[in-house]
Amino acid sequence: MTYLFSTVTSPKIVYIPQGSVFKSIAHLQSEGVNVHFIDAFILRLMGAPQKGWIDIKQEKMSRYEYLYQLTVAKASTREITLIPGETTDIFLKQIAEQLFLDLNLLQKAYEKHAVFKEGNFVPDTYSIPNDIHEEKLIIHLLNESEKKMKRWADEYHTPYDNDKWLQIVTKASVIQKEAASEEDMPFVSSVIDNRIQKGMRLQMDGSLNYGEYSHQKVTAKRIRMDTSPYNTYKIKGIPLYPVCNVSKAAIHAALNPAHTDYLYFVRGKNGDHIYSSYFSTHHKNIVNATK
Repeated sequence: MTYLFSTVTSPKIVYIPQGSVFKSIAHLQSEGVNVHFIDAFILRLMGAPQKGWIDIKQEKMSRYEYLYQLTVAKASTREITLIPGETTDIFLKQIAEQLFLDLNLLQKAYEKHAVFKEGNFVPDTYSIPNDIHEEKLIIHLLNESEKKMKRWADEYHTPYDNDKWLQIVTKASVIQKEAASEEDMPFVSSVIDNRIQKGMRLQMDGSLNYGEYSHQKVTAKRIRMDTSPYNTYKIKGIPLYPVCNVSKAAIHAALNPAHTDYLYFVRGKNGDHIYSSYFSTHHKNIVNATK
């Protein structure tokens, strides 16, 4: 009986992932909450804990009250959506505006905890508690995204190694920016591979839609002036880092390009890409697309 009334110290708002009661307890332990294996059995007698964000309301309470709150309490939440192909710079501004958070603190937390400069988030709709602070939100989004990316890596039998995964996400990010549709992605992927194999620069406008330039039209002047490692008109191969956050479809295309000899493509009048293997044909396609 004394054990049930011992004190539990916990953040006021906690996140409980999908899974068993034992997984819930293990997650709380990883967050620094002083719960123990035996609490899983007590929880099972009380009922299953809620999933998602839970507003405990107090940082200290008796163990019995804390476990009970896990089964009944819910946090007030709002949804935020990250669209495939969006940059983190734009996404953090969106979060700050929608959740009334400090953009500077969000950016600092991202720089502190993110593995890569870009491409760490998985595009999805996330349910976020209204009272969450900036650093905890960034950590949560990064953790949830990493879990999904690890599942993708397992699905494609690819080791989740930072250097290897960085290259995959970087290629996928160029595909994400360039493709007209998901069906188009494997063909863009094949052009990337074919041009690299022939020692050609990619010369893809989408690589210049990084960071704050996510939605800006790429002009000839921009191509000349941009000296970043994203400018595939000047560098060889894919950029050093991803240019945006990518979908599973883009990852799939990066790992499974179509088998073609295409080296060029241009967007046609109907919005679809027209592919070609020779520059002379590509030039004619450009003329026809711009008539």
